[in-house]
Amino acid sequence: MTAARVLERIVATTDFHSAFATADGMLTHLQKARPTSLIADCGDFFEGSGYYRLAGGAIERAVLTGLYDVLAPGNHGWPHHFEPGLRPLTVCANAIDDISGQPLFRRLRTFLIGGRRVAVTAVIGPDAFLDIPAHQRQGQRVTDPVRTLRELMLAHHHEADAWMLLSHSGFEQDLALAAECPFLDVIFAGHCHSDHYAPEPVGDTLVVKGGELGAGYALAEPVGAVWAAHTCTFPTGTAAVPHDLACVVRQMSVVREKLAAPLGLIAESYRGTVPDRHQVLAEVALRLHSGLGADAVVLNDTVLRPQRLGTVLTFGDLLAIEPFANQLAYARIPDAYLHNPGGLTAYLTERVGPLVTAPNPLPPGLRTVLTTDFLAGNFLGNRTRRAGMSLGQAVRHVLTGAPTTAHERSLP
Repeated sequence: MTAARVLERIVATTDFHSAFATADGMLTHLQKARPTSLIADCGDFFEGSGYYRLAGGAIERAVLTGLYDVLAPGNHGWPHHFEPGLRPLTVCANAIDDISGQPLFRRLRTFLIGGRRVAVTAVIGPDAFLDIPAHQRQGQRVTDPVRTLRELMLAHHHEADAWMLLSHSGFEQDLALAAECPFLDVIFAGHCHSDHYAPEPVGDTLVVKGGELGAGYALAEPVGAVWAAHTCTFPTGTAAVPHDLACVVRQMSVVREKLAAPLGLIAESYRGTVPDRHQVLAEVALRLHSGLGADAVVLNDTVLRPQRLGTVLTFGDLLAIEPFANQLAYARIPDAYLHNPGGLTAYLTERVGPLVTAPNPLPPGLRTVLTTDFLAGNFLGNRTRRAGMSLGQAVRHVLTGAPTTAHERSLP
């Protein structure tokens, strides 16, 4: 019989992004910590590597249901939180059905930690919510996190001695949130992809973020009458994954073998480097502009991730660099930007970060651009037609020096 857990602390991960290539230390540590620790995640556990692309979330699902107690939904992997195994673990106070106004998830869970009744809730920031592909969030919306959290606290203040927030909003946004919601003891931050980990005090509230991609975690525990928080790193190197996760190990092994498949020799200019994603996308955009005859190409830097390359490009390398399965699509320019291409690039840059365009700058009078289905669907009104090529295929051609044509249909 398994001994009853006596919780003494909270361990929170964030933005794991399916980083199973280096996850053995994380899985082993969480399993050892679980008897005395509430294990939480701040979102984006899914998507970001070939393990997700090839296994479709099955490995992530097994880990979350086997090790974790409570989850915040992120913009990556949003639909998975509605699955039967994960929905009971997911909390979110400010995501609601657009018609009924009812919460999409349980708004609050209470745990006994260190002899205290601890309320654990979560929010997803409005900007993060808008980063969810439009078709995945249809009929849903988010409410203002500050107002929602204040209302939640007033309704349940008698049920808790301490308040913990799992936030998928960004560190800077969480600092502002802490100032507006001083009743929160600890905010575990996510979504920001920054080097800001803290913990940083805002009044009596601590804002803290664990290392992303399975590098580390945030820890909070009661010390006297207050809470202390700090960040920790997971053990590195190969570790023996616990027997309880044997099914996960088997799934990872099957995927790892597939990811080792070679796709071609890497072009000399990229061999032995971590390619600069802006440089790669600039070459992709130029090739698509000329090779596919597109009037213009618009891509955002954040569609690619860093990955060190050797001499041979493997399937795993390619899926690590372009992990999100972006398809290329022709999108119509919104009427407001037909004669204001500078305004279009400024709008997109504000929403998704630095852009690559071909030509640069974009000329006035454009009717269509070739871009990703994500940018087309979320920010250009979804008036699109597929180009018959994935972004991954175009990136592969650049990294191996192969020609880019309009006749590609599959990857790899």
